[in-house]
Amino acid sequence: MSDNTLMYGYRDFPLLDFLPCAPVSKVPAPVFNFLKGPPYPAMSDGQPIHTAYAVRKMEASLLRRNKREDIYVAQNDSIESAIKDDTEVIGVSTMDPLGLGPTTMSYYVLFGGDPYAWVRKEWETLIAKINAARKGKKAKLLIGGPGVLEFFQMREELDKEGIDFAFSGEADDIMPDLFEQVAADNIDSKMFYKGYTEYDEKFSRKYKQDEKIISRAQTGKLYPRLEEIPTIVNPSVKGMVEVMRGCGIGCDFCEVTLRPLRYYTPEMIRTEVEVNLKKGGNSHVWLHSDDIWGYKHDNFFRPNEEELVDMFKVVMDTPGISGMNPTHGRISIPSGFPELMEKIQKILKAGPNNWIGVQTGLETGSETLAKKHMPNKTMPLKIGPDGSWEEIVWQGVYNETKYYWRSAFTLQVGQPGETEEDLWETVAMINRLSNSTLTDGRPFEFTITPLQNVPMGRITSKKFDSDLLNEAELGVYYASYRHLAKMASRRRSEGEGNMIVRAGTGAIVSVGGYLMMKVVEDVARKKGVDISKVKRYGLEQRREFSSQSSLAHA
Repeated sequence: MSDNTLMYGYRDFPLLDFLPCAPVSKVPAPVFNFLKGPPYPAMSDGQPIHTAYAVRKMEASLLRRNKREDIYVAQNDSIESAIKDDTEVIGVSTMDPLGLGPTTMSYYVLFGGDPYAWVRKEWETLIAKINAARKGKKAKLLIGGPGVLEFFQMREELDKEGIDFAFSGEADDIMPDLFEQVAADNIDSKMFYKGYTEYDEKFSRKYKQDEKIISRAQTGKLYPRLEEIPTIVNPSVKGMVEVMRGCGIGCDFCEVTLRPLRYYTPEMIRTEVEVNLKKGGNSHVWLHSDDIWGYKHDNFFRPNEEELVDMFKVVMDTPGISGMNPTHGRISIPSGFPELMEKIQKILKAGPNNWIGVQTGLETGSETLAKKHMPNKTMPLKIGPDGSWEEIVWQGVYNETKYYWRSAFTLQVGQPGETEEDLWETVAMINRLSNSTLTDGRPFEFTITPLQNVPMGRITSKKFDSDLLNEAELGVYYASYRHLAKMASRRRSEGEGNMIVRAGTGAIVSVGGYLMMKVVEDVARKKGVDISKVKRYGLEQRREFSSQSSLAHA
C-alpha cells in the first residue's frame, strides 16, 4: 500500500497534488478533504482498482515468485481486514512521510511554528492504523520509496512509529528476496547491506550502518537492469506509466543523476498503457521519467526526435486513449527545437482546451548559479553561444505556450553560494516571463513554485520561521506567488467533476491563490521587503527577446 496522500486525485486540478504539503494549521480539514477529492473505488475484496505506481511495481515484482492469492494490495479502508494472523510483511511506499520535502519545507519557513503538514498527519494516521491492525500478529512493517531518505535525518521516527525495516533504493529485481528475508528477520549480507548510502557534495559514497535500514549490497550491481524491471499488471493512479529511469544531466544537487539510464521499449510502454486502460478505465496517460526529452538521447543531449515521436505515437495510437502528458522535462528542448514541439502538439492534439502539463526544474534565474550547479541543463544548447540562461528559458516558455504546453516550474531558494544578486535576477526573470506574451497577444502560460533548500541543522532542530529568509529570498517567494495567483484566477474552470464541483474547486483555488499571495506579502512586509520594488523589478530594464531567436539546435 502507499501513504494516503498518494491515493487521491485532487480533482485533477493543476498543482493541487501539492496540497498535502501545506500546514494542517493553515488548511482546515473540510477544505483539505474537499480538494483532495473522493477516494479511488475498490473492488469487491477491498483491493483498490487504482493505487500508486510504485505499489504496482512492488506487486508485479512479488508476483514473479508468489501466487496471486498470497499478494494483497490494501488501501486505507481495507487495512483491518487485510492484515491477518498469517500476514508476513506489510509493505508501504512513501513520498514525504515526515514533511521534509522541499515544498513542505517552503511552507514551514514561511509560516513558522510547529512544522506539521498534512503529508505527515496522513502518514501518521496510516501507520497508527496499520500498527493497531497488526498488534499481536507476526506481520513485519517494511517501508520504501523516496521518502525513506527522510528517516536518515530523523532516525528516531523509525522506532517511534514501530517500523521494523526501511528499504532504500531500487528493488524491482530483488523484491521477493527482500520480503522473504524481512519476514524471517534474516537479512542475507551478501544480497543486502544493513545501513544506507550517503553522498557528499561531489557524490562520493559513504556507507552508514543501521539495523533497521536496508539497502542493496555494497558490491555487485546497485540497480536492476531493464529486463529485470517488470511491467505493472494492475492499474496505477492517474494512468501513470514509466518510460525511463535515470537522467544523466548531472546537476550537482540531484541524486537522480547517479542512476544509470534505462529506456523502456515501446512494447513495455504499450503494455502498461493497456493495463491502465483495460483494467482501470484510464484513457489519459501520465508518462513518467526524470526528463522526457532524455529518452534515448545522444551523448550531447540532443533529443532523439524519431524515438520521441514514435513513443508519443505508441501511446496516442492505442485505441481508447484520449490524451497524455509527461511528468518532467527540461526547458532547453522546447527552447531550441520548436519543430519537434509542433510535431508533438499534433500527435497529442494539444490546443486551448487541452494543455499539456509538464514539471520543469528551473531552479534559478541567475546565470551564475545555472552555470555552477546545472551546466548541462540547457544542453544541447550552451549558455553564451546560444543565448543567456534567461533567453533560453524565455524562448522555451514562448514555444511551450505557442504549442499549448504549460510548465510547472520549480525554483530553489537557498542554494550553496547564492547571493542577493542571484536572487534578484530570479525575481527579474519571474516578472519578465509573467508579463510576456506571444505575437498574437496570448500571455505566457506557466506556474512557478519556490522550494526551500534548508540546512540539515535546521531540520534536526525543527526551528523553522521566516528568519531563515532574507529580503531577496522573500522577494523570490512573493514574485512567485504573485504569478501563481494570476494563474489560479486564469484557470479556475479546470479540474474534474460536474459543473458545480469544478466551479467550487476553481473558486477555492483562485481565492486560495490570492490569499496565499497576500500572506506571503504580509510576511515579506514585516521583514522589510519593498513590495513595490519586487513588483517592478526587472521590468524597467526589461530585455526584449525575439520569438525568432537564433538558438542553435544543431
